Amino acid sequence: MPSSRDKLFIALYTDEDITPKLAKALRDREFDAVSAYEVGNIELPDSAHLDFAAAQGRAILTCNARHYIPLFKERYQEGREHSGIIVTNQIPFGEMLHRILRLLNTLTADEMHNQLRHLGEFAERE
Repeated sequence: MPSSRDKLFIALYTDEDITPKLAKALRDREFDAVSAYEVGNIELPDSAHLDFAAAQGRAILTCNARHYIPLFKERYQEGREHSGIIVTNQIPFGEMLHRILRLLNTLTADEMHNQLRHLGEFAERE
């Protein structure tokens, strides 16, 4: 599997905090997205989700900032690479889709590499 460094567009993995409908909606719009539910990664520890996403060259989207921010810091300190972590609050499906589409159309895989971003950065400003 190519790493995120070999691709322009962000490939996305949604953990089990995110409805699998989001990955399907993104694929319907021709983005590369897969859900933890679709690949049988249910009830894994958060570190295993991040390992899976990293091995697949995918940024991970989660509602679990409480666990993923420390994982991000740990990986940084250990010099372990990943394809990015995107955290979000629990928000309605339509708004989440809108924000993730804005992120995917704004950032490249290279810009997301080893980064932690909050999906709130991509909310429409009034």
